Amino acid sequence: MSTISDAARVHREALVEHLKSQKLIRTDEWYRAFAAVPREVFVPRWYEQETLDKGISAWREHDAASGDSLPLVYRDMTLVTALDPGTAEQVDPCLWTGIPTSSSTLPSVLAPMLEELDVEDGTTVLHLGTGPGYLVALLCARLGDRFVYSMDIDPVIVRAAQQRLASIGYEPQLVPDDGREGYPTGEQFDRIISTCSLPEITDGLMRCTKPGTVIVTSLGLGVEGGVVRVVVDETGRASGHFTDHGGTFMAARGTAQTYPVKERAELAAETDTRTTSVSGSDFRENYTFRLLLAAELRGAEFVYHSDAATGALSIQLQQPDGTWARSPIAGEQTVTYGGAPSLWRTVEQTWAWWTEEGKPEQEQFDYAREADGSACITHHNSGRRWNI
Repeated sequence: MSTISDAARVHREALVEHLKSQKLIRTDEWYRAFAAVPREVFVPRWYEQETLDKGISAWREHDAASGDSLPLVYRDMTLVTALDPGTAEQVDPCLWTGIPTSSSTLPSVLAPMLEELDVEDGTTVLHLGTGPGYLVALLCARLGDRFVYSMDIDPVIVRAAQQRLASIGYEPQLVPDDGREGYPTGEQFDRIISTCSLPEITDGLMRCTKPGTVIVTSLGLGVEGGVVRVVVDETGRASGHFTDHGGTFMAARGTAQTYPVKERAELAAETDTRTTSVSGSDFRENYTFRLLLAAELRGAEFVYHSDAATGALSIQLQQPDGTWARSPIAGEQTVTYGGAPSLWRTVEQTWAWWTEEGKPEQEQFDYAREADGSACITHHNSGRRWNI
């Protein structure tokens, strides 16, 4: 095959067959949509992460027009398409440091989220997080562009997505605005899907709903996040569950260009080291456990810590007040902490409860957002509840 479009078709068909074989695409309509949309149009350039000396992360720019790069576009991977200009620094002609702000999400995450929408012909959909426009194109291919609306905080990203969509014949309604505040002209939608991570389902977003509206969104809860599917009832309550495909997206931003700098107290002085029932490896390898910790430890963050002398890697939890706790991923099953010891005690108590319950997966936990804006997570079997 001599043209990029012919070569891309081969890679696209292979990707779609992979998604179908994994039962991530379950319906013929979404199969045809994924088969119709050329991903390379929406990621003409992207950044791939690599590690420099001293463990510094950097992003190498790739060009989809290169014959060698085209197969990479159709890997089942998230492709970063923009970096925060406030943190980006060029290391060499094709290499940058910085924080990603926009991406084309890996298809194996998008496909089940789209299936969770349960759309039919004529369904109106609002999408938050336009990004490069790939998901918008999938919605257009399935529903027709007049039923598709999308919002992104960055007008530059929106304009680029409009041009890419128009190049393959789609003209959906794209708006450069903060989707957390709702759609600016007050429309209500049958379905809402967010591919930026929200800390909550906001009042503004609820104004875009009506009884029966389905919302599928990633919730960023701090330590971990997950995808929820909820349905809005006549009282304005949105209830449902975490889906069996977990994961988080880039956080929604309040400004077009950058993320706000978080205010953090200086980390407390080291207090003690002791043995623990929960290792760093336990923490890293159990997604649902981290999700429960996010509900238990609102405001806490999870980071990796590299020992300056040995390079040994640990997981570290830290609170805004400077309290922290750290446990190595390999080696002795210990925890070192600074400040109050209660932080890691909560980790051990949550681990004990979760293991006693048989390590339930995330889809065994319900999520509800009440009409007054309060929200909770509830375990199906035990009825245990976390107000978040």
